[in-house]
Amino acid sequence: MKKIWIIGAGPGDPDLITVKGLKLLQQADVVMYTDSLVSETLVEEAKESAEVIRTAGMHLQEMVDCIVERVNAGKTVVRLHTGDPAMYGATMEQVALLKQHDIGYEVVPGVSSVFAAAAAVGAELTVPDLTQTLILTRAEGRTPVPEREKLKELASHHCTIAMFLSATLTKKIVKELQAAGWADDTPVAVVQRATWPDEKIVQTTLIELDEAMRVNGIRKHAMILAGWALDPNIHEKDYRSKLYDKTFTHGFRKGVKADD
Repeated sequence: MKKIWIIGAGPGDPDLITVKGLKLLQQADVVMYTDSLVSETLVEEAKESAEVIRTAGMHLQEMVDCIVERVNAGKTVVRLHTGDPAMYGATMEQVALLKQHDIGYEVVPGVSSVFAAAAAVGAELTVPDLTQTLILTRAEGRTPVPEREKLKELASHHCTIAMFLSATLTKKIVKELQAAGWADDTPVAVVQRATWPDEKIVQTTLIELDEAMRVNGIRKHAMILAGWALDPNIHEKDYRSKLYDKTFTHGFRKGVKADD
């Protein structure tokens, strides 16, 4: 079956594409990418003869028609997606239409902005004895979310929450998390344009989130990380993994008694 490649370009830094993704990009006859989100420096890795198509101003049918025409002409088509295509990648609707033309696809994963943001603030999002769960979601705006996935319901777990596409909805975020019983001083980290040269990091608390976003002029391209795993002083507290505890036995090491 004829197919296209859907490649995660990573969060911004052109070096954060996978080796496999870069090789495919360099071999492609056609490179399609959202020019408002994917690094131009990365796209420059395409071979000189490649056709480079910017898609920020195109609607779905235009993109699909473009792909179909080129695949049917025998060309290798790469579709670069920001971050990882599995998270808010809008790939499903493209794939559905391509299948009508007997065109398949293969996905190459990429570094998601959630992990780029965590790296930017030096955070481990799952901390032993504190939280072992990370919820990836977004606040409800113009696009609704299923009833069971309302932010208040998810926040009731009191684990780490990463919110995509929510930079304009901070008042709602604060209200929903407070309604779920979150303390006003719960740590929050906001990373705008993670790994880009103009990356901006704001570390604040739940009650101060909306004002911090306003003062810093952050209203798009931001990842919001919330929960006690984001405590800037977490390293000074007594949360430690069992993995490297000398008393803990696992498949590669036998634990020793605490007084040995």
